[in-house]
Amino acid sequence: MPNRGLDALGYIEREGSSARIPPPFRPVVATARDRVLDVFGARLHSAYLYGSIPRGTARVGRSDLDLLLALREEPTDADHAEARAVGEALDKEFTQIDGAGTLLVSRSQVLSDLERHDLGWFVACLCTPLLGEDLAEELPRYRPDALLARETNGDLALLLPRWRERIATAGGSEADLRPLVRFMSRRLVRTGFTLVMPRWNGWTSDLTEMAEAFGAYYPERAAHLRAAAVLGYEPKGDPAVLRSYVDDLGLWLAEEYARVHGVKKPRP
Repeated sequence: MPNRGLDALGYIEREGSSARIPPPFRPVVATARDRVLDVFGARLHSAYLYGSIPRGTARVGRSDLDLLLALREEPTDADHAEARAVGEALDKEFTQIDGAGTLLVSRSQVLSDLERHDLGWFVACLCTPLLGEDLAEELPRYRPDALLARETNGDLALLLPRWRERIATAGGSEADLRPLVRFMSRRLVRTGFTLVMPRWNGWTSDLTEMAEAFGAYYPERAAHLRAAAVLGYEPKGDPAVLRSYVDDLGLWLAEEYARVHGVKKPRP
């Protein structure tokens, strides 16, 4: 049996590494590293890559650049604005990427008890160090258990009203809706996967593999998640898809998730 992303002791292995970055994306990463350091300087505790680029699966002109920056203090509105500016500049400068996004957090938030099995797990298992001291050294090892499932994706019911607002206020063009379809498709597939993750006993970030794992336990919903996985990689700005997410698949997933794993601890 394959290790399904686990080490010999059953802990989730950290995915991605700087060695896996495809050659076309290395100039993008190098420039991002320099820009982040120029902008945040000594305020930056550590910086990370995540997503398809450090996993080695990025597609030129189709994949985005994903960064996580951990500051020594709580990020301010000005910090968030600067991080957005860095991402926008990189997106304009490099045709290799289709967008650049930055998660901005604080060191204390990553290491907090509340975030131990959500943001902490994300940094320790899904992020590749780019700058600074690696916070994974101060975090535990993680197993694909019900606690991790609850704390990573047990908040879908809270997200659905916000999703409806975003859909209602988005422009009606295909270009306006495409990013929403990609974002919501990916979130639903990951939620479906973590719903079954403890039984599947492993971790993957591949949307297709996630949908297949889910389908083995919920065959009546398998086609829905497979379709969402396709749209997570090749989104189409279809309003009917978005409506189905908030009125059908998302509602069902939120209810089943709460039944199986419970609800994520509330955040401030």
